[in-house]
Amino acid sequence: MSRADFPVTLYHNPACSTSRTVLSLIREAGYEPEVIEYLKTGWTQPQLQGLLGAMRAGPRAILRERTAKVERPDLLEAGISDDALLAAMIAQPVLVERPIVVTPKGTLVARPTESVLRVLEG
Repeated sequence: MSRADFPVTLYHNPACSTSRTVLSLIREAGYEPEVIEYLKTGWTQPQLQGLLGAMRAGPRAILRERTAKVERPDLLEAGISDDALLAAMIAQPVLVERPIVVTPKGTLVARPTESVLRVLEG
């Protein structure tokens, strides 16, 4: 499979050093990813549900807990529904952990940064 036949999408926050490092690792591996600055574009419910489905995870898996502690501590309570978490992430995109990488080999939150290598060719 050529690099052109292997699309890479990065949900990116350029202010985040982890996200910038993952972008560099992707480029060093020979890919030019589609970069989506999700803080500018926002999220939709189908988009988040699609990413979570690909990850086989629930919304709590992509909740940025450090931000939630400050912005929305109620989201950290045990009884919060998945629908409530998704609604909060749509309303406040910063609540989603970053960076998220999507390739034909899988979808993941690239933390630690080296984990991105698991979803690249090779």
